[in-house]
Amino acid sequence: MTVVEVAYALAWDLQARALWGPLTVEAARERDVAGLPYTVVYRIPGQEIPLEVRLISWQDHYVGLRLYDDQGRRTDELDLRLLDDQRRLLNRRTRQWRYTGPEMAEFDERCPRSSMELFPDGKGSVSHKPQGAHGRGHMTVPGADVRRWQGRPGFEDWPVVAALWQKLPGQVTLRPAALAPGTGTADAFDNVSVAPGTCWRPPRPAQPGPIDALFRPGTRITDGSDQEMTVLEPRRSGTLRVPSGLLAISGPDSSDDGPAITISVPPGEYALEEAQVRVGCNCEWSQRWVTHTDTTAVRLCVSDTPAASWEMSLGPEDDPRLLGENEIFGFDTDGATGCFADAGAWDSLHQLFERHFVDREPGVGEDIPNSLCFLRTQDDASGGELVAFATSRDGTYPMWAGRSADGDLAEVVVLLDGMPTVVRDGSADSTETTPA
Repeated sequence: MTVVEVAYALAWDLQARALWGPLTVEAARERDVAGLPYTVVYRIPGQEIPLEVRLISWQDHYVGLRLYDDQGRRTDELDLRLLDDQRRLLNRRTRQWRYTGPEMAEFDERCPRSSMELFPDGKGSVSHKPQGAHGRGHMTVPGADVRRWQGRPGFEDWPVVAALWQKLPGQVTLRPAALAPGTGTADAFDNVSVAPGTCWRPPRPAQPGPIDALFRPGTRITDGSDQEMTVLEPRRSGTLRVPSGLLAISGPDSSDDGPAITISVPPGEYALEEAQVRVGCNCEWSQRWVTHTDTTAVRLCVSDTPAASWEMSLGPEDDPRLLGENEIFGFDTDGATGCFADAGAWDSLHQLFERHFVDREPGVGEDIPNSLCFLRTQDDASGGELVAFATSRDGTYPMWAGRSADGDLAEVVVLLDGMPTVVRDGSADSTETTPA
């Protein structure tokens, strides 16, 4: 028989590998019922290193699990997501590290490791490192169905995974960890935000940041490098006609199944703008300070009302509950190209794009000179248009929808690189700011 102590807390300090804000069993159960974050730690009595740590936040649809070895190195990590009408957990991600000896450091690049991602639709990806097959993108994972889903356990029904995976000998008996008298009650901590910054928190998808600053002349921004960037006046790139009232944002080079994202707009014609910055840096080749102009984003102006809030637009099958820390949904491109288009005429506009851009057929499209928005096609029957723009590279690009204070769509923006940090605002009452 193996005795395992169970302890509850508000948070888990990732750096110290210690509980923060201990809770009684009753207080932890209250947080579980309310959907609030809390942590469960399993230890062998007398040992500092945990066997496993469970990180729970039902309000974020998230359960995490981490297993440790005798050296305190993480050996297994599971990422589960509460889906299926709050009844089942998807085994979203699994990562494993198999250290070759006690001297090998945690996460050593030479450590044999594997990872698996699973999706609700039955697809997934698998990779093995430092050698072996590397699975990427959507694929069928053999035998994954039996490990894809599990029912949502009750508060006291969680298994000790270390025992299930035969890391503990014999039958396991649980006992609550001792707490100092009068500690661990639900009202002992009024504000979880006072927890150290090293404490775990539920993963958050990518945040929009100060997108509007990219179109505000005079704003100083940085991308984390030594370069200094000053926002210039936006560059007008023409207009886009959307008579159907449904705007498409997609990669025209990989969109045979229709546009990746659509969003409703009032039928009409809208201005296209490019956010531009002046970049200055020390040139090693010329040994002097040089400047040039870069484009950081493109936007479609739906109204004259400024955006008061931003949200990531989703495709028809995108589920934000599946996203990890700083992850995105968006449109994919393997040709470094995106586009805005009238979704009502998508098939026609997409075919015209391919005939003009790929087949070089004359008379079916229009090249736009001296602009990031480099190509336009028009559907003669409806008058709907497609305007293609260059991205900085292949990959996935999120589309950010800016809404007015009343909730109406004001603009849509595609960032061509990551969100920079605002160093100094370009408005009249210039103040130091921090990224959202």
